Amino acid sequence: MTERVLGSYDVVVVGVGAMGSAATYHLARRGQRVLALEQFDVPHEYGSSHGYTRIIRLPYYEDPAYVPLLRRAYGLWRELQAAAGEPLLHITGSIDAGPAESWVFKGALRSAEQFDLPHEVLDSAELTRRWPGYRLPAETLALYQPEGGFLLPERCIVAHVNGALAHGARVQARERVWSVEAAAGGVRVVTERGAYEAGSAVVAAGAWIGRLVPALADLAVPERQVLAWLQPERPEWFAPERFPVFNLEVPEGRFYGFPVFAVPGFKFGKYHHLGETGDPDTLLRPATPADEALLRDFAARYFPAGAGPTLSLRACMFTNTPDEHFILDRHRTYPALVLASPCSGHGYKFASVIGEILADLATRGATDHDIGLFALTRFGPPA
Repeated sequence: MTERVLGSYDVVVVGVGAMGSAATYHLARRGQRVLALEQFDVPHEYGSSHGYTRIIRLPYYEDPAYVPLLRRAYGLWRELQAAAGEPLLHITGSIDAGPAESWVFKGALRSAEQFDLPHEVLDSAELTRRWPGYRLPAETLALYQPEGGFLLPERCIVAHVNGALAHGARVQARERVWSVEAAAGGVRVVTERGAYEAGSAVVAAGAWIGRLVPALADLAVPERQVLAWLQPERPEWFAPERFPVFNLEVPEGRFYGFPVFAVPGFKFGKYHHLGETGDPDTLLRPATPADEALLRDFAARYFPAGAGPTLSLRACMFTNTPDEHFILDRHRTYPALVLASPCSGHGYKFASVIGEILADLATRGATDHDIGLFALTRFGPPA
């Protein structure tokens, strides 16, 4: 059966979360005829781009190669919030902490030194003196960087979408995409309603990207994640002006957290929570007592003044690559398909600049940004 063609565009964007909304915005600003398709609402709570706040930080322990992209991301977030007329980026400072030889501390220090980022190295006692909500082990070293903070993910998506609409983009929600296919002169995007033709497509489908792009089926693995909001016993210690965002490596794993903002409670989570992977349509189960116990134990040990009653537990999804770096590339066999980043739980902060990169790849097949770290070729020849 041949699906009815519903329209033709320069670019179709599949997924209107963090990356897809930003790509749609940048494409529309360049005068492209762009259609963006989302299977859920815009914004929604079924993927990776919700939960009120997302960390942004400069001294990137994952790899120094991210730092130039972060510098551009900060500039673009500030441009977006000026255009939107509302604050989207909140600066608190950031803490990257762990034992002296830990990946988090050593990697953050390496990035800070390589790019001459303003920073301080603090021991646990000094950290607690400045920010008394922290109670970390005596052997902990922390890198403090004053430009860290958080973004408002839902509002950022709304701002990107509103900006895209103002520049003529078409955004359609509650329309599930069944396939993205190579076609003469470009691509064909088939949905539950029909088909769309375009010169190129940006596939930014998050946890569902492996279904639409078989080459990514084993490279983009959805994982369940849970976040907690606990009522602090000393709420003044967890206010944004007194509590930098953090990444922390302790014997129990890697954790991250935020001050109280937007809703009640000190927010935090553990990377790779319980290690649960699977089908994105069934993976996003409500939080359980086991989820709560894991997170409350962490807070009681390292942030005791923040470990009051549980106020909220919410699940979301990471989509992880084997090396936990992004995928930002064109399909090896069908270059009209631009593949947008299974971000392995640390991508939201980059959405503004990733949108710019995706627009580059969709319109001219290349970008001036250095994205070599994110090429598909690192995983071997095409499947």
